[in-house]
Amino acid sequence: MKEKVQKALEKIRPTLQADGGDVELVDVDMDGVVRVRLQGACAGCPMSQMTLRNGIERVLKKEVPEVKAVEPA
Repeated sequence: MKEKVQKALEKIRPTLQADGGDVELVDVDMDGVVRVRLQGACAGCPMSQMTLRNGIERVLKKEVPEVKAVEPA
């Protein structure tokens, strides 16, 4: 499942990079919880929780149905 998540993150990455940020996959556990670390401009952005939930989590759940949640690392 980790490979599927990484491929899905590659689809999200250009959007984040366009705003000076990025995302790093930290862990995928057996329960379907994905831990990511926002980097660059995204790390300190007040909208980072919204990006995490409405952007990253939404796309990952669509691309990889086994994903149950996305949490910051």
